[in-house]
Amino acid sequence: MGFEKVVVVDGRGHLIGRLASTIAKQLLEGQRVVVVRCELLNVSGSFYRNKLKYFAFLRKRMNTNPAHGPFHFRAPSKILWRTIRGMIPHKTTRGMEALNRLKVFEGVPPPYDKTKRMVVPGALRVLRLKPGRKYASIGRISREVGWKYGDVVEKLETKRKEKSAAYFQAKKKINALRAKAAASA
Repeated sequence: MGFEKVVVVDGRGHLIGRLASTIAKQLLEGQRVVVVRCELLNVSGSFYRNKLKYFAFLRKRMNTNPAHGPFHFRAPSKILWRTIRGMIPHKTTRGMEALNRLKVFEGVPPPYDKTKRMVVPGALRVLRLKPGRKYASIGRISREVGWKYGDVVEKLETKRKEKSAAYFQAKKKINALRAKAAASA
Protein backbone atom coordinates (compact mmCIF):
# COMPACT_ATOMS: atom_id res chain seq x y z
CA MET A 1 0.00 0.00 0.00
CA GLY A 2 1.28 3.44 -0.91
CA PHE A 3 0.79 6.41 1.38
CA GLU A 4 -2.67 7.86 0.69
CA LYS A 5 -5.06 10.02 2.70
CA VAL A 6 -7.33 7.10 3.60
CA VAL A 7 -7.15 3.47 2.46
CA VAL A 8 -10.50 1.67 2.43
CA VAL A 9 -10.04 -2.10 2.67
CA ASP A 10 -12.83 -4.53 1.80
CA GLY A 11 -12.63 -7.29 4.42
CA ARG A 12 -14.46 -9.91 2.31
CA GLY A 13 -12.41 -13.07 1.81
CA HIS A 14 -9.39 -12.00 3.89
CA LEU A 15 -7.82 -14.07 6.65
CA ILE A 16 -8.19 -12.03 9.84
CA GLY A 17 -4.67 -12.45 11.27
CA ARG A 18 -2.83 -11.74 8.03
CA LEU A 19 -5.01 -8.71 7.30
CA ALA A 20 -4.58 -7.43 10.87
CA SER A 21 -0.76 -7.60 10.72
CA THR A 22 -0.65 -5.69 7.42
CA ILE A 23 -3.05 -3.03 8.73
CA ALA A 24 -1.17 -2.73 12.05
CA LYS A 25 2.06 -2.00 10.19
CA GLN A 26 0.37 0.63 8.01
CA LEU A 27 -1.23 2.31 11.04
CA LEU A 28 2.13 2.54 12.82
CA GLU A 29 3.61 4.14 9.68
CA GLY A 30 0.93 6.85 9.80
CA GLN A 31 -1.56 5.60 7.23
CA ARG A 32 -5.28 6.02 7.92
CA VAL A 33 -7.15 2.75 7.30
CA VAL A 34 -10.86 1.95 7.11
CA VAL A 35 -11.99 -1.69 6.96
CA VAL A 36 -15.52 -2.41 5.69
CA ARG A 37 -17.49 -5.69 5.52
CA CYS A 38 -15.78 -7.17 8.59
CA GLU A 39 -18.53 -9.78 8.88
CA LEU A 40 -17.14 -11.49 5.74
CA LEU A 41 -13.62 -11.93 7.13
CA ASN A 42 -12.38 -15.52 7.36
CA VAL A 43 -10.28 -17.49 9.82
CA SER A 44 -8.54 -20.77 9.01
CA GLY A 45 -9.72 -23.94 10.71
CA SER A 46 -13.20 -25.44 10.89
CA PHE A 47 -16.13 -23.42 12.15
CA TYR A 48 -16.64 -25.73 15.13
CA ARG A 49 -13.00 -25.48 16.22
CA ASN A 50 -13.07 -21.68 16.03
CA LYS A 51 -16.35 -21.55 17.93
CA LEU A 52 -14.80 -23.66 20.71
CA LYS A 53 -11.78 -21.33 20.74
CA TYR A 54 -14.08 -18.34 21.19
CA PHE A 55 -15.96 -20.05 24.02
CA ALA A 56 -12.61 -20.76 25.71
CA PHE A 57 -11.85 -17.03 25.35
CA LEU A 58 -15.25 -16.18 26.89
CA ARG A 59 -14.33 -18.17 30.00
CA LYS A 60 -11.32 -15.92 30.64
CA ARG A 61 -12.45 -13.16 32.97
CA MET A 62 -11.43 -11.43 36.16
CA ASN A 63 -12.55 -13.63 39.02
CA THR A 64 -13.36 -10.94 41.59
CA ASN A 65 -14.96 -8.45 39.21
CA PRO A 66 -15.60 -9.48 35.58
CA ALA A 67 -16.53 -5.86 34.77
CA HIS A 68 -12.80 -5.05 35.00
CA GLY A 69 -12.12 -7.14 31.89
CA PRO A 70 -11.02 -8.78 29.71
CA PHE A 71 -13.89 -7.66 27.51
CA HIS A 72 -15.20 -10.15 24.96
CA PHE A 73 -16.39 -8.26 21.90
CA ARG A 74 -18.99 -10.10 19.85
CA ALA A 75 -19.21 -7.84 16.78
CA PRO A 76 -16.95 -8.85 13.84
CA SER A 77 -15.61 -5.31 13.52
CA LYS A 78 -14.64 -5.25 17.19
CA ILE A 79 -13.01 -8.69 16.91
CA LEU A 80 -10.82 -7.34 14.07
CA TRP A 81 -10.14 -4.14 16.05
CA ARG A 82 -8.98 -6.16 19.07
CA THR A 83 -6.80 -8.39 16.86
CA ILE A 84 -5.11 -5.30 15.41
CA ARG A 85 -4.77 -3.78 18.89
CA GLY A 86 -2.82 -6.85 19.96
CA MET A 87 -0.29 -6.12 17.20
CA ILE A 88 0.25 -2.50 18.24
CA PRO A 89 1.92 -1.11 21.40
CA HIS A 90 -1.46 0.39 22.31
CA LYS A 91 -0.45 1.61 25.77
CA THR A 92 2.09 4.08 24.36
CA THR A 93 1.16 7.41 22.83
CA ARG A 94 2.42 6.23 19.45
CA GLY A 95 0.23 3.13 19.66
CA MET A 96 -2.85 5.07 20.77
CA GLU A 97 -2.44 7.46 17.85
CA ALA A 98 -2.03 4.51 15.48
CA LEU A 99 -5.27 2.92 16.77
CA ASN A 100 -7.07 6.24 16.34
CA ARG A 101 -6.21 6.06 12.62
CA LEU A 102 -8.25 2.86 12.30
CA LYS A 103 -11.98 2.57 11.58
CA VAL A 104 -13.79 -0.76 11.27
CA PHE A 105 -17.36 -1.43 10.09
CA GLU A 106 -19.78 -4.23 9.36
CA GLY A 107 -21.25 -3.70 5.91
CA VAL A 108 -20.34 -0.61 3.90
CA PRO A 109 -21.71 2.55 5.56
CA PRO A 110 -22.58 5.63 3.45
CA PRO A 111 -19.34 7.62 3.23
CA TYR A 112 -17.42 4.55 2.02
CA ASP A 113 -19.97 2.99 -0.36
CA LYS A 114 -18.85 5.43 -3.06
CA THR A 115 -15.10 5.07 -2.57
CA LYS A 116 -12.67 2.61 -4.11
CA ARG A 117 -12.17 -0.43 -1.90
CA MET A 118 -8.82 -2.22 -1.82
CA VAL A 119 -7.79 -5.79 -1.09
CA VAL A 120 -4.58 -7.02 0.55
CA PRO A 121 -3.30 -9.83 -1.72
CA GLY A 122 -1.05 -11.25 1.02
CA ALA A 123 -4.08 -11.78 3.25
CA LEU A 124 -6.59 -13.18 0.76
CA ARG A 125 -7.88 -16.61 1.69
CA VAL A 126 -7.88 -17.88 -1.91
CA LEU A 127 -4.17 -17.07 -2.24
CA ARG A 128 -3.03 -18.10 1.22
CA LEU A 129 -5.05 -21.18 2.15
CA LYS A 130 -4.48 -24.50 0.41
CA PRO A 131 -7.58 -25.59 -1.55
CA GLY A 132 -9.61 -28.02 0.50
CA ARG A 133 -8.57 -26.60 3.86
CA LYS A 134 -11.37 -25.66 6.21
CA TYR A 135 -12.13 -22.07 7.12
CA ALA A 136 -14.82 -20.19 8.99
CA SER A 137 -16.52 -16.82 8.63
CA ILE A 138 -16.09 -14.33 11.48
CA GLY A 139 -19.70 -13.19 10.96
CA ARG A 140 -21.04 -16.68 11.60
CA ILE A 141 -18.87 -17.14 14.70
CA SER A 142 -20.07 -13.77 15.99
CA ARG A 143 -23.72 -14.72 15.52
CA GLU A 144 -23.17 -17.95 17.44
CA VAL A 145 -21.57 -16.16 20.41
CA GLY A 146 -24.08 -13.35 20.80
CA TRP A 147 -23.81 -10.71 18.02
CA LYS A 148 -27.41 -9.58 17.43
CA TYR A 149 -27.12 -7.42 14.33
CA GLY A 150 -26.22 -9.93 11.59
CA ASP A 151 -29.70 -9.78 10.01
CA VAL A 152 -29.79 -5.97 10.11
CA VAL A 153 -26.39 -5.71 8.40
CA GLU A 154 -27.47 -8.28 5.79
CA LYS A 155 -30.63 -6.29 5.00
CA LEU A 156 -28.71 -3.02 4.68
CA GLU A 157 -26.08 -4.70 2.48
CA THR A 158 -28.78 -6.06 0.15
CA LYS A 159 -30.23 -2.56 -0.18
CA ARG A 160 -26.77 -1.09 -0.86
CA LYS A 161 -26.00 -3.72 -3.52
CA GLU A 162 -29.29 -2.99 -5.33
CA LYS A 163 -28.52 0.75 -5.40
CA SER A 164 -24.98 0.03 -6.53
CA ALA A 165 -26.17 -2.25 -9.37
CA ALA A 166 -28.66 0.40 -10.58
CA TYR A 167 -25.91 3.04 -10.54
CA PHE A 168 -23.55 0.75 -12.48
CA GLN A 169 -26.18 0.04 -15.19
CA ALA A 170 -26.76 3.80 -15.62
CA LYS A 171 -22.99 4.37 -15.78
CA LYS A 172 -22.62 1.66 -18.46
CA LYS A 173 -25.33 3.33 -20.59
CA ILE A 174 -23.65 6.73 -20.31
CA ASN A 175 -20.24 5.26 -21.21
CA ALA A 176 -21.75 3.47 -24.22
CA LEU A 177 -23.35 6.71 -25.42
CA ARG A 178 -20.09 8.58 -24.86
CA ALA A 179 -18.13 5.97 -26.86
CA LYS A 180 -20.74 6.14 -29.64
CA ALA A 181 -20.49 9.93 -29.75
CA ALA A 182 -16.68 9.79 -29.84
CA ALA A 183 -16.79 7.23 -32.68
CA SER A 184 -19.20 9.35 -34.77
CA ALA A 185 -17.26 12.61 -34.17
